[in-house]
Amino acid sequence: MEPKTDECYVKAIDLLLSHVWMIRAFLKHCEEAEEDDELRDVQRALYDYMLALGGPLRDGDHAKYLKQAKKKLKKLKDANALFQEIQPEISSHTNFQMAAASLNSSVTQIAELIEARSQQNQ
Repeated sequence: MEPKTDECYVKAIDLLLSHVWMIRAFLKHCEEAEEDDELRDVQRALYDYMLALGGPLRDGDHAKYLKQAKKKLKKLKDANALFQEIQPEISSHTNFQMAAASLNSSVTQIAELIEARSQQNQ
């Protein structure tokens, strides 16, 4: 298997973040967010993760993007874990169930990409 370039990792992570962005937008604008501090914390954490990567992405600085992605990964994982925990309490509606499944899948894949890149660079 040919090693991936940093640019390949950035593109793959950024594609997954497009899903995270849509989940974040859904959570930000849902009525339930008006009443639930933890749900607002989740959407803010998702936004903060993407915000940290925006500058390096615009600048084409793949090394900085990947460094930030790895540095902030724990907060992204924590936001995902919190959403998985509170989602059933907030709503059993399909929209929320699918948002939880999509976020979990996206965050898992982002973490796998970051780990693969770390192993590749050892």
